[in-house]
Parts: sequence; structure tokens; C-alpha cells
Amino acid sequence: MAPTTPRPVITVDVWKKPWEQEKPLHNRWHPEIPHVAQVVEGEVFRVETVDFSGGAIKDNDSAEDIKFCDASIAHYLSGPIRIIDPSGAPARPGDLLAVEILDLGALAGNEWGFTASFDRENGGSFLTDHFPNATKAIWYFEGIFAYSPHIPGVRFPGLIHPGLIGTAPSKELLDIWNAREASLVNGSVQPPTLCDILHQRPLANLPTPKGSLLGLVEKGTANWERIADEAARTIPGRENGGNCDIKNLSKGSKVYLPVFIEGANLSMGDMHFSQGDGEISFCGAIEMSGFLVLKIYDHRSMAHLLVLV
Repeated sequence: MAPTTPRPVITVDVWKKPWEQEKPLHNRWHPEIPHVAQVVEGEVFRVETVDFSGGAIKDNDSAEDIKFCDASIAHYLSGPIRIIDPSGAPARPGDLLAVEILDLGALAGNEWGFTASFDRENGGSFLTDHFPNATKAIWYFEGIFAYSPHIPGVRFPGLIHPGLIGTAPSKELLDIWNAREASLVNGSVQPPTLCDILHQRPLANLPTPKGSLLGLVEKGTANWERIADEAARTIPGRENGGNCDIKNLSKGSKVYLPVFIEGANLSMGDMHFSQGDGEISFCGAIEMSGFLVLKIYDHRSMAHLLVLV
């Protein structure tokens, strides 16, 4: 018998805002953001994602949307997804998830992406001295290839991958993150570099309600305010995986992620059509919406490997 078609667990409409999606997206890490879907170990399932900006960056010739991009919204993620075993028992703290990428690609009818460099007055990048003004190039996809009307004569194959995939932190781990990153901002760990001073870039992005999207947590409530004040930004990669930007995390790869809360609460997004070894312009990948087809196993017998991660 032929294998079953991947079950769609999260779909997105790229013409809707992130908070208008049928299964609300989120852009922060917090253990109390409720899961919006559930999958069983070994099940083949499909997740769709919006681009990191949630559609704020448009398919046009203007870089104005990049120049005035609100960095507090990055990154919009699909999830969280609760992981259970065939008996219905959830993944447990201390478990290790093996997440296999079976397939991934662009959403039908939305086969395009963008590369950009941020304006010096809006955060800049490592290339700010060379490119102080906002720039943007649109790329169109033809199968495995991309071409851009803004960079004539260039056509190359991409290696699609999720820039961001990770599990929810426990409250204890979240507190560690916030304390660690606050110490960076306050200068108690290391002083800012000359580059930081000149370009006015923070050493860390601390929790802020500004731009927060918390999934099914009801906005306007005291609970929303508390979680928004605590929830970690998705900017850096951390112990939960997160924003790792690994270009080879593509079709046929596996990533092993630790579980910190019951059910794991796996989230993903920030899809890239292509990327070099990092994003020195901070938007140096070809950003895109897209889909992933995944299969997950909970390696409880391998949990001892956490000490090696």
C-alpha cells in the first residue's frame, strides 16, 4: 500500500496578517504559549509558514519596506506543535526529539523571495559601512533555481531550509536566558565593542511587548501582558535550537532538539530559499514563505546525549 499523504497540521494564507491566520502564529518563546496542533511520533505531517516579516516585505522595486521594517516582529513562527507518542503520552522534559525533514519548498502561487540589507538608521548590519542605506532584491523561483530582475544575469540553484526551528523553553530555562542576556545589555559580562557603539546595535534583544504575537494567548489580558514581558525574542539561537540559520538543514536532514516542557511545543519558520554561511546583512538569505513535511521520533533512550549538545 502506498504511504499516506502528509497530513496538513498548519496552513497559512499569505494574504492575511499573522494574527489573522486560522491557527495564530507567534514570534516569541515562552512555555505558556498554547499549542495549536498535535502530531503523533512517526506521523508524516505538513506545516506551512509565512516569511519572517509576515508579509510586511512586498514584491516590488522599493526598499522603503526594508528601511522602515519593525524589527520587533521577527520572526513569525508556525506552531507550537504538541508531540505525543502512539499511546497519547506527551513528550517529556529530558527527552530528545529527532526531527526529520522529508520535503520542503515554496507555497504554490507564492514562488518568490527577497534579500535585503537594513538601513543604518534602523539597525544596519555587518555591512553597514559599505551599504548604509536600505536595499532589497526580489527573487523569483523556477524549480530549484532563482533569478532576480534586480541582479541581472544571475541564476543559481538554492538549498531551501528553515532558518528557525526549536522547542519551547521551560520557565527555568527562560529565566536563565533573560538573566544572561540582560547581563550582556547591562555590560556586566563584556563591554560593547567599538562596532556596537558606532552602529548603536544592542548586544541582546530583551523581552518587549512591542511587536509581540503570542498565538492563542488573548491580547489585552493581564496574562498576555505578563507573558509578553517575559517571552524571549527569537533573534538568537539558544539551547532549544531556534534561529540557527543552518543552510544544510534541508531535505533529508535530521535535527535533534531537547524537550523542556510537556509536549515539547515545536515551532518553525523563517524559511530561506538560499543562504551562505550566515546572514551578514541580517537579511542575507533569500527569505520566503514555504512548507515543510516532517516526521518526528522521541528518542527517550538517547536523552543522555543532551550533555553533548
